[in-house]
Amino acid sequence: MNLFVAKLSAATTSDDLNELFAEYGEVVSAKVIMDRDTGTSKRFGFVEMKDEDAAMKAIKDLNECLFDNSPIVVKKARPKGEARHNNSFGNNRYQGNRRF
Repeated sequence: MNLFVAKLSAATTSDDLNELFAEYGEVVSAKVIMDRDTGTSKRFGFVEMKDEDAAMKAIKDLNECLFDNSPIVVKKARPKGEARHNNSFGNNRYQGNRRF
């Protein structure tokens, strides 16, 4: 299961994430996303865990916990390319200024 981890400390590394989540089960990969131009952390990352039950326990226990002096957010990652739609129409379709 893939997890999204946000609000990381600027000092948190991929190894730190791996170590934290390994307490809950086997970590397949852990990566803090870095800015290409500056080389600094974008303060979010992804963790892939082998076991879904272990991943769900990690979400439950670690979401909003203090890690590296920062209250982190942990949740199930959306599949790549899946957009989040927020609008007032309730049907996830943008209708803009169309006239009918």
